[in-house]
Amino acid sequence: MNKPIVTGIGVLAPTGLGTEQYWAATRNGAKGIGPVSRFETEQYPVVLAGEIDGFEAREHLASRLLPQTDHMTRLALVAADWALADAGAKAEELPEFSAGVVTASTSGGFEFGHRELEALWSKGSEHVSAYQSFAWFYAVNTGQISIRHGLRGAGGVVVTEQAGGLDAFAMARRRLRDGAGLMLTGGVDSALCPWGWVAQIACGRLSTSTDPERAYLPFDSAANGFVPGEGGAILVVEDPESAAARGVARDYGTFAGYSATFDPPPDSGRPSALRRAIENALDDAGCQPSDVDVVFADGAGVPELDLAEAEAISAVFGANGVPVTAPKTATGRLYSGGAALDLATALLALRDGLIPPTPNVSELAPGIDIDLVTGQPRRADLRTAVVLARGYGGYNSAVVLRAPDKP
Repeated sequence: MNKPIVTGIGVLAPTGLGTEQYWAATRNGAKGIGPVSRFETEQYPVVLAGEIDGFEAREHLASRLLPQTDHMTRLALVAADWALADAGAKAEELPEFSAGVVTASTSGGFEFGHRELEALWSKGSEHVSAYQSFAWFYAVNTGQISIRHGLRGAGGVVVTEQAGGLDAFAMARRRLRDGAGLMLTGGVDSALCPWGWVAQIACGRLSTSTDPERAYLPFDSAANGFVPGEGGAILVVEDPESAAARGVARDYGTFAGYSATFDPPPDSGRPSALRRAIENALDDAGCQPSDVDVVFADGAGVPELDLAEAEAISAVFGANGVPVTAPKTATGRLYSGGAALDLATALLALRDGLIPPTPNVSELAPGIDIDLVTGQPRRADLRTAVVLARGYGGYNSAVVLRAPDKP
């Protein structure tokens, strides 16, 4: 079967609204982390986040939608609008049931649930349980996007924490193999509310630094946790024959390979299964480690997790054997939106032959033998990229992307 191609991208991130605005900021190392402004954080040990600034839902969505949705869903709807527009795809022009939606979810409806909790406190039990709303929101992005655009094909939601953006991408590929012509996929997330904040802090991996430039430093000797953020990317993925039939001219790149693994229990003494995910994805793509021109790292920002990822990369590609980047240090980790945004970033890097830098990181920790791109973007002839993602609890995923064939 033909390998799927990406024909549309929609991005909302702390460093830019829209694909090209985000990409311009990313390649120049712009930074989007700062003090939380949505609520008071004086009573919390974590005070920084990657917030999206300047997004006004009323400018993009009908007013009737606003009471029915939370901030995360509004971001996802707009990202989907932009991705479809970028691909030049209109549901009414596609064969019925040929287009569907698969998205990733991590935070569920924390903001929506927080509002429900407030309503429960003030008005009593006639309101929907916040726990019910949390479960319902796992599927709301997929459902809302499908309804908004009349996409009546196969759908789904993937819940694999911060690996979800890659796993949703893979599920979309399966739907295309099953006969779909076009899939919207990716992830957009936001949990910047008091209830969501408490849940995130409980994982024990968030940075407590108050300095935005020293708070999230994956692979650095001063790594001390990560900074959460909001946003993500929605991608249009198509069967190339279906895309050609509707006259698509844009091709960001090919989804060449994928694999997912699960780590053994922490006390087992066995290593992370990330290396196996990378090797299996390369096998799925039919390429060798020497074919890879850049790796977009997961970049946990937790010293032991950074070391495990660096060791996996070095084991596959050799010590300092391939350029590595983690531009998410500018945005924070976006949960289900993070890996999807990395996919978009990797496709843009392939398009322009430019590896974006890893902001703020300056001194690699002992044992980190990778060629991390820092400071300035690096020009390169990029044909193949690997994107890595890991989720809390042991999820590992790897995707191989290839640039379009040059005319």
